[in-house]
Amino acid sequence: MGVPAPDNNNEQPYDGIIDLIVDYAYDYTDPSPAAWTRAKATLLDAIGSAIESFHTSKECRDLLGPQWPTSASIPDGFRPPGTEYSLDLLKGAFDMGAMIRYLDHNDAFPGAEWGHPSDALKRQDPSSVITVKQIMLGGIKAYEIQGCFQIRNAFNKVGLDHVILVKVASTAVVSWLMGLSKDQARAAVSHAWVDGHPLRAYRQAPNAGPRKGWAAGDACMRAVHLATLARAGQPGLRTVLTAPRWGFYHVLYRGQEFELPRPFGSWVMENVLFKVMAVEGHALTSVDATAILSKQMEERGLEPMRDIKSIHVKTTDASMIIINKQGPLHNYADRDHCMRYIIAVMLLKGDVIEVQDYQDDSPWSSDPRVDELRSKITMTEDEEFTKDYHNQDIRSLANEVEITFNDGTKLSERVDFPAGHVRHEKTLPLVREKTVRNWKMGLPESRVDAIVDLIDGPNFESTPASVIWQIMAWRSLEPRIDTISLIQPAR
Repeated sequence: MGVPAPDNNNEQPYDGIIDLIVDYAYDYTDPSPAAWTRAKATLLDAIGSAIESFHTSKECRDLLGPQWPTSASIPDGFRPPGTEYSLDLLKGAFDMGAMIRYLDHNDAFPGAEWGHPSDALKRQDPSSVITVKQIMLGGIKAYEIQGCFQIRNAFNKVGLDHVILVKVASTAVVSWLMGLSKDQARAAVSHAWVDGHPLRAYRQAPNAGPRKGWAAGDACMRAVHLATLARAGQPGLRTVLTAPRWGFYHVLYRGQEFELPRPFGSWVMENVLFKVMAVEGHALTSVDATAILSKQMEERGLEPMRDIKSIHVKTTDASMIIINKQGPLHNYADRDHCMRYIIAVMLLKGDVIEVQDYQDDSPWSSDPRVDELRSKITMTEDEEFTKDYHNQDIRSLANEVEITFNDGTKLSERVDFPAGHVRHEKTLPLVREKTVRNWKMGLPESRVDAIVDLIDGPNFESTPASVIWQIMAWRSLEPRIDTISLIQPAR
């Protein structure tokens, strides 16, 4: 477990936020039944999203694997699911985080700050025996830390990217999973706050680009690195947040302090938003609305390019910041964060937008009709939508799409809660369908069937997490290996 972190100022207490994070990460043991159910779904969905990224995006694949082309495989290293790699701890953390996040198809949690808590889900120390239940509990904790910060604290307002929270939450939970002492964990978390933090520039025009896909992997890698440094004895910075002139609040947060509107528990996991469609979260209900309108147009014999005069979208303040884009779209990262592109492609396609429709080699990416339709779309904030979006008892993602035709007639549709929302009755079944579909991209069907049997069986939670990852990395196993024989409850 390493030596205790030396401390030349052990009379000075840590900032209260650091104590709060670490005490929760180490002491919380009682999630609700709903949280356990959704934690299982988020874990499996995250693995599926990772496999989907690997098998769908060349951009993502090019980032993965050993650091150098000549690097040897690491014996008993980390094996990203659906791949042949066996990696060191830090590169494994980067690859897993990047794979989960790359296509923006993993779950999400909205608030004053928008983020993806499953960015933090990964196996850590390959030498320790960690069960699936511990991974699920770690997921609940990482989601809670990140999500509770997101509710009221808008890092985007000061130009910082939300993956700062992936790093902080992951550092605390990784420290717990790796068996560090609480003092070591406090040191590690303090270093997570003192790091230079990513600017949000790579998510916003004119610099939006693929870094947004691997930013979470970068944060995950840094979290693991900080935990290993603390385990080796590095001391912490006790007033990293509050120190006058040099602390985080003064330097990077306009002198404000963080606001946590609720105590840490399992609320975030209970309310997490699943991405059952490959669409930026704030646009999910615009997809539902556009699908309805597209069908109505078809029934009336109306065609997008011939008959549409204009399209207006009422949306939230968050949508206006994140996916309200005009002008040229330069890459996948630009297109998948543009509501106008999503609506235009759907109307021309007559179907739901998919991952491949954002790619550079997609016919839609260079179709002049898409830009022509985009130019007819306007977006404005609806204050009611914004209010309900931020209301923690409602948490809607409302969008209203209104199409005006050349003859003066109109069609409009408003949707408040998309599939994937906790209020949508089909959310968990749809997540299950998506998960299995993604697994089949990278695993033989017989292996997927065996995994499904395992997760539905009584021993799933007590199974060592390393066994699950071994099964998922099927190419590393002999073809005749009996999957079920690998499954032994942890002692």
